[in-house]
Amino acid sequence: MWSPFSLLSLATLLIPSQALYFYIDGPTQKCFFEELPKDTLVVGTFSATQWNEQSRAYVTNPDMGIFITVDEVRLRQRPPRRLPTRLPHRKFTFSAADSGDHRLCFTPTNVPATSGLLFSGSSAGGIKFELDMAIGETSAIESSDKDKLGEVVQKVRDLNARLLDIRREQICQREREAEFRDQSEAVNGRVVRWTLIQLAVLGVTCAWQLSYLRAFFIKQKVV
Repeated sequence: MWSPFSLLSLATLLIPSQALYFYIDGPTQKCFFEELPKDTLVVGTFSATQWNEQSRAYVTNPDMGIFITVDEVRLRQRPPRRLPTRLPHRKFTFSAADSGDHRLCFTPTNVPATSGLLFSGSSAGGIKFELDMAIGETSAIESSDKDKLGEVVQKVRDLNARLLDIRREQICQREREAEFRDQSEAVNGRVVRWTLIQLAVLGVTCAWQLSYLRAFFIKQKVV
């Protein structure tokens, strides 16, 4: 059986333009129930502040954490999904695995317990919890992550362009290497041919000289 406060909280959650805030007595668990269709996306943002006696105001406590659990209220209840967070300003998302009632529980950690509806002139509870939820809409995620996705897409495009540049440079280097290899082979071929021609000329010259000397010596003996 739901309490009037829970019904009021659920009615507030159904209004996208309004944010819900409530008070928690120290490390006390606060739960809400919401009926969700299967695969419904829930996006929530929250902020938790703690009452400070000296400043007589709710201030941020860096040591305070918020423990979040989400479980399905069914005859065969599944194990709760835990979404722990340590910072008092956070965002959480989850999707309903099955249709039915879901219980969302928030538990402050590393905070002292308080008692009484009023203490030191403050409102009931030592923790002020502000919660804003969007149910069944992806616009909250898309709007917040649009810039990040755009940056990722741009980085991917830059990487693809760089890879294409590197590929073109590699192709150009291979073409230059092939051209240099052809030139080197052509030069080496000309050097080898010139060497063979020189050897042939030297061989012919040596043979002519030997033939001339032989004829000369023979002529001298005859004379």
